[in-house]
Amino acid sequence: MSLMERINEDLKQAMKNKDKLRLSVIRMIRSAIKYAEIEKKTTALSDEQIIDVLSREMKQRRESLQEFENAGRQDLVDNVKAEIEVIQEYLPKQLTEEELKVLIQEIIDQVGAKTKADMGKVMGVLMPKVKGRADGKLVNQLVQQHLS
Repeated sequence: MSLMERINEDLKQAMKNKDKLRLSVIRMIRSAIKYAEIEKKTTALSDEQIIDVLSREMKQRRESLQEFENAGRQDLVDNVKAEIEVIQEYLPKQLTEEELKVLIQEIIDQVGAKTKADMGKVMGVLMPKVKGRADGKLVNQLVQQHLS
């Protein structure tokens, strides 16, 4: 079953269960995917392209979560956390910080990086491998720690 088929099935199930939050998040996901299809002038996105869209949506939610926490808006924080949980169901299993550190060290050794000036080389090889499976900010921080 493709990712889009799974999303559509979950949409139907959320309607049957009258799960308003889940239904609204899945509709938002479908809308974002449809927008990406229009942008790319295609009728259907691949699973990898859908994961890119979901990763972008997840990043937006995390940024919003930070802003809402800073503003002390607990009602919005709870809502965004619930949205993040639904979106995560469609993303590949996230890498732990330890798994990331091991992968980063392997790539640093592979490209022969020594200083922060080599960060671009490391990120260029690393990001395609962790796409959709790790937060870019965290990856960036860990690479900087390894290269300092």
